[in-house]
Amino acid sequence: MKLPPAYNKMLLGILSLLSFSLSAQTDFTIDIEPVIINNAPAVQSYTWGLTSDQKWIILGGRIDGLHQRQPFASFLEADNNTSVYVIDPVGNQTWSADLSSLSAPLFEQLQSTNQNFIQRGSTLYITGGYGYSTTAGDHITYDGLIAVDLNGLANAVINATALDSYFRVINDPVFKITGGQMGLLDSTFYLVGGHLFDGRYNPMGPNNGPGFVQVYSNEIRTFKIDDDGTNLNFYDYAATHDTVNLHRRDYNMAYQIYPDGSYGFTVFSGVFDYNNMPYLNVVEITPGNYTVNNTFNQLLSQYQSAKMAVYDTVGNVMHTFFFGGLSQFTLDSQGTLVEDVNVPFVKTISRISRDGNGTMTETKLDYLEMPALMGPGSDFIHVHNYLYPNEVINLSAIPNQRTLVGYIFGGIESTAENIFFVNDGTQSASTTSIFAVYIDKSQAGLEETEINGKGVFNLKLYPNPVGRKLKVSFFASSLDTIELGVMTTDGKVVSREKYTPWMTGDQEYKLDVSELAEGTYFLTITNGAFQHQEQFVKR
Repeated sequence: MKLPPAYNKMLLGILSLLSFSLSAQTDFTIDIEPVIINNAPAVQSYTWGLTSDQKWIILGGRIDGLHQRQPFASFLEADNNTSVYVIDPVGNQTWSADLSSLSAPLFEQLQSTNQNFIQRGSTLYITGGYGYSTTAGDHITYDGLIAVDLNGLANAVINATALDSYFRVINDPVFKITGGQMGLLDSTFYLVGGHLFDGRYNPMGPNNGPGFVQVYSNEIRTFKIDDDGTNLNFYDYAATHDTVNLHRRDYNMAYQIYPDGSYGFTVFSGVFDYNNMPYLNVVEITPGNYTVNNTFNQLLSQYQSAKMAVYDTVGNVMHTFFFGGLSQFTLDSQGTLVEDVNVPFVKTISRISRDGNGTMTETKLDYLEMPALMGPGSDFIHVHNYLYPNEVINLSAIPNQRTLVGYIFGGIESTAENIFFVNDGTQSASTTSIFAVYIDKSQAGLEETEINGKGVFNLKLYPNPVGRKLKVSFFASSLDTIELGVMTTDGKVVSREKYTPWMTGDQEYKLDVSELAEGTYFLTITNGAFQHQEQFVKR
């Protein structure tokens, strides 16, 4: 679910100091090819799982395009996906069944949008989601944990038999989240970020009629699921709270293999920070821990879209590809970064790579882009053939030829880059396009442009802990005014100061923190395009 970034920020800026056109290649290329699957639905922000024979199960989401601004026209019940679809991409067949035969609580939640989901074995687990509830008489975020027997459900849909026995649900407030992501490491489930949103969407805010309640999770919630096929329970629940770095939703989270061979996830970008802009930094999640990478900025993809994770054992490099979507930045024909704070639809296909030293770089694929302004609310559905246990594609297992690795399905397609402020429902739609995705190891060296963000501040704070004066050392790439803010660990901004450098290069600024109470704080530095945060302790 997308709230508009900053209505009073209509700036279109060219940040020529923040990008260089550098040649960057991998030892493989990717390609996309349109495919037609008979009777496949047009749906966005859906939930999916795979049967044992690689049929797709599609649940939830919406059949319209980008939601409208007017509360009375936004997230209409009539645009909910109320069916379950079984899609065989190889046999080119689609089967569907209406879900209204299910109990009201199940039927309502299963037609919601932006659910959180993950598959274990042949069971798909779904939590949360946002949509209109006839029972509640309003739009709500749901609190169910639903278990779906994918193989049994597929057979029931194909054979037109009863569906009830293939769904089970329990309810708990910890699952009342929409727009987050779920992952699974070993036997532990991770419900990361997202928010609780009850009431009608209203861009004028929660206190203007119709009002709403919105509470960001700000958490990584972990739990285990005990499921014998009949009884469904969860246990060992814990939550890690971080109001600064986990205050995000509608982002991409991808499985990763780290340089030491361990498994985890990376949380990429997402919205909204406390300046009402997308996050540019990333969060790494590993078993029992998470770290924030403030030395890297993701610029070319800010919202949930199809993403593909590929690990190269030869170079010990982890690649994550992002297909279209919404982006705060694009590259013009001269290789210059162009910022649009309205975060428009783009055709860009980008790649973020982590090398064996842990250094992350972002590149735009110059040789390939999406054929239209599309991608938000889409997903990448992999094929089973070449995967590590955590669903990362094993590049070494792929033959030295053009090889099918998955499909891009669903999402929103737009007629223009920026439609939010003029959207009457006709400017975008759920796409009918489906793309097969190929990796080609026989073709390498096609050009990409590396994004070199000098707006990443080389920020240093000292002394730390500090008593009265905090020295802030940083690099300024331009003469743009820089804002320095101090934030408490629960996200409250306690001070803001502005600084305009008289020359580019290294800077030092003395910040008076003598009036702050003892405790832990975050120093946030931003130049309007980039943001960086560091923690300090006031003694």
